[in-house]
Amino acid sequence: MRKNIFIPVSILLSLFSCTLFSCKRTAQNSTKIVFDSIVVKEQIPLLETNDTTLPFADVKVSFTYPVKFGNKADLARLQQIFIGTFFNSIHLDTLSPQGAVDAYVSGYREKYKSLSNTYYAEKSRLPKGETPAWYWYYMYNTNKVMFQNDSLLSYAVEYSDYTGGAHGSYRITYTNIDLGEMVTVSEEDIFVPNYKKPLTEIIINRLMVQHNVSVPDSLISLGFFNLDEVFPNNNFWLDDKAIHYSYNQYEIAPYSMGVIDVDIPYENLSSILKPDNVIQKFFLNPGHR
Repeated sequence: MRKNIFIPVSILLSLFSCTLFSCKRTAQNSTKIVFDSIVVKEQIPLLETNDTTLPFADVKVSFTYPVKFGNKADLARLQQIFIGTFFNSIHLDTLSPQGAVDAYVSGYREKYKSLSNTYYAEKSRLPKGETPAWYWYYMYNTNKVMFQNDSLLSYAVEYSDYTGGAHGSYRITYTNIDLGEMVTVSEEDIFVPNYKKPLTEIIINRLMVQHNVSVPDSLISLGFFNLDEVFPNNNFWLDDKAIHYSYNQYEIAPYSMGVIDVDIPYENLSSILKPDNVIQKFFLNPGHR
């Protein structure tokens, strides 16, 4: 049975003061963000039967999204970014939040139920009484705010699923939004040209510190892949102290090591930060605290 549960979550972003950011908007427009959530919990049966001992997909979607921010155009743009990044689809970001959730779950339901075409054939190849266990799927998708002030919003989308095979998967992806310009922030907005090689060295050094080793090759003995596979992946979030990278399963280490987080204080990045970069804009300029 499907349930849509609306959970109001009010999160206020900063005080309304006349900073460089807030003065871009008229006095009638608010710089606070109010969030709401849509929660869907559903068990999708693989087969058209009421037998709960047969395979099903366990679906949990918890989508937090803005319902109030700035003027109408600002809110529409912010919702578009949230929808596009949460569902990882540019085909859904023109829909309303509820419409996007409905379309997303409907698409998943249709795809899962199409597996019923092969279920009985695979079951017939197993010993009598056994059921192919890999048809019990799950899909969980949620998001959460990591950091916010009057200029920046950083949030995470966490996705996990099982689609057959030895184990499920999990990934986390981050989005950083410049609330003044209403655009997302990438590495190119922060670092000087040709930043990748020196930033890679910084990341490896931070991994060494975090894992208490003194030479890069020691990371390999801990389970990391070849260090040539470590490079900036644009998957980061920002706060007032550091840039926080995450490497998902299999990116730089095996599945068993999970997500690898790398926290880099801004003082470690001073040599490769752009002049007048967004770090200064968000955190260092007066009025952007």
